[in-house]
Amino acid sequence: MEDNAERTPLFTFGVIADIQYADIDDGFNYSKTRMRFYRGSLQLLRNAQASWSEAATKPDFILQLGDVIDGFNKRHDASDGALDSVLREFSSSPVEVHHVWGNHEFYNFSRSELLRSKLNSSAAHGGSSPSGARGGCDTHAYHFSPSPGFTFVVLDAYDVSLLGRDESSEQYCSAMNIIKQYNNNKDLNCPPVGGSLQQRFTMFNGGFSRKQLDWLDSVLSLADDKEDRVTIVSHLPVHPYSTVPVCLAWNFDELLAIIRSHSSVVCFLAGHDHDGGYCWDKETGVHHLTLEGVIETPPNSNAFGLVSVYKDRMVLKGSGRIRDRVLQFSQSDV
Repeated sequence: MEDNAERTPLFTFGVIADIQYADIDDGFNYSKTRMRFYRGSLQLLRNAQASWSEAATKPDFILQLGDVIDGFNKRHDASDGALDSVLREFSSSPVEVHHVWGNHEFYNFSRSELLRSKLNSSAAHGGSSPSGARGGCDTHAYHFSPSPGFTFVVLDAYDVSLLGRDESSEQYCSAMNIIKQYNNNKDLNCPPVGGSLQQRFTMFNGGFSRKQLDWLDSVLSLADDKEDRVTIVSHLPVHPYSTVPVCLAWNFDELLAIIRSHSSVVCFLAGHDHDGGYCWDKETGVHHLTLEGVIETPPNSNAFGLVSVYKDRMVLKGSGRIRDRVLQFSQSDV
């Protein structure tokens, strides 16, 4: 029989992805194959907030996995208003929200604007970014510990990207050199023709800089030494079996190699692929979970989860499109 310590989670957190709110009529996705429910996404966020607030064990924090408002807001000069509407819903409860940056954040705002916005949740965790010190770095990456023995690392999957960067900048030119090696389409949002994994080299994806990768490596080394269990959070998935190729991070292989060189990582959470996905990496025991997107969830359904964390597992209670899962930690992760 389980004792109270086994039945009571150490902490819980809410998780939601790809809200993409806009005050416009429903419409199709980029390829005209899927319906998107722009106004309805705000109601689904309200549903999530209500469920989290009424849960027997309320979440200690929320992970918002990116694309919180849709890029259509920019062309309607509605970016600020749409963001205010979404943040107002999040602020209806006192729970801290950790915001991940996705491609739609950069369709609406420059990187410098995001750093000054309420989406910069790293501001409350100064000193833990890849710069190694407060300030001096525009990468939205940081780590935090919600409970002794557990670390969460938020990554910036658009650190290397054409999005959010000035076209005259060194970062923009570097990203263009990378994508042009594989994608010769006039419209860089169209995936290149070729090997399936090459489809990831589109404008709506990005990658992790060397500085960010080195920083992550050092964070995980410290976690290994402390025998912490680490969950990594990113808008873009990094395991080819946890998503379709067109949604992968550009240099997913480099990030996977770092994860596989450490014993502390137990889970990788991502969004971006609205159909979601999951795989268990047998090599490392790491769970790669890609959350279904709110934006393509019909109004009569839902897409959010509540995760209860125990010493040996994470238990996801999904709602609507998101299924329940038990993510058991590998025996080596101790």
